[in-house]
Amino acid sequence: MELIEKLQAQPASQSCRLIDFDKADLHTEDGGKRMFLVVSGEKPTVSMRVELRPLIYVTQPEYWGVEVVGCVSGIVLPAVAPYAEALDVTHTMGKKGIEVLGANKTVTLNK
Repeated sequence: MELIEKLQAQPASQSCRLIDFDKADLHTEDGGKRMFLVVSGEKPTVSMRVELRPLIYVTQPEYWGVEVVGCVSGIVLPAVAPYAEALDVTHTMGKKGIEVLGANKTVTLNK
């Protein structure tokens, strides 16, 4: 617990930010044994890398938070581009589902 608090007290990164998303869905595979979160939208620059990052919890929450994060390094090319990212959330699922956290909104998805 102390390590997590120390980590959260560190300064935030300047090259990564929460970004907007348009759509978020849960998909199952292997007869429902595996679950994937799929998030899509438009990133503000084609040179941005988009990631889905699960939050850190000590105990399983009702809805596991997953941030939609965009990171840029180097030159920023001024052109909007679509993105679609998937994350295996089979082992990072809340008791009831997933909460997708973006810059423009938060969406709760039930499993």
